Amino acid sequence: QVQLVESGGGLVQAGGSLRLSCAASGHTFSSYGMGWFRQAPGQEREFVAASSWSGISTSYAGAVEGRFTISRDNAKNTMYLEMNSLKPEDTAVYYCAASSLIITTIPDDYHYWSQGTQVTVSS
Repeated sequence: QVQLVESGGGLVQAGGSLRLSCAASGHTFSSYGMGWFRQAPGQEREFVAASSWSGISTSYAGAVEGRFTISRDNAKNTMYLEMNSLKPEDTAVYYCAASSLIITTIPDDYHYWSQGTQVTVSS
């Protein structure tokens, strides 16, 4: 099985930056497509970014395109989400997840999830 432990959330001012980390253990990290999702109060969980096992193929939600960067270091079994130019509407609980597919934006395709970390952006 795969266990995902997430860290790096916190409170920042609009325009600031945060880097989220997702450490994986159990199965071979490079064998899974990885993704980031977020969920605001009263909202559905939404796709943020995804990466293939190699990190070459990536996908971003329109709301974060150009501001967020997904990356992974398979040797360290760790995935990252670099968030720049943060906006109040980015406030949510962020989750990292692993999929058996190469790359996907669909939540149901992800079978392993982190516990989530709160990101709050003040205006």
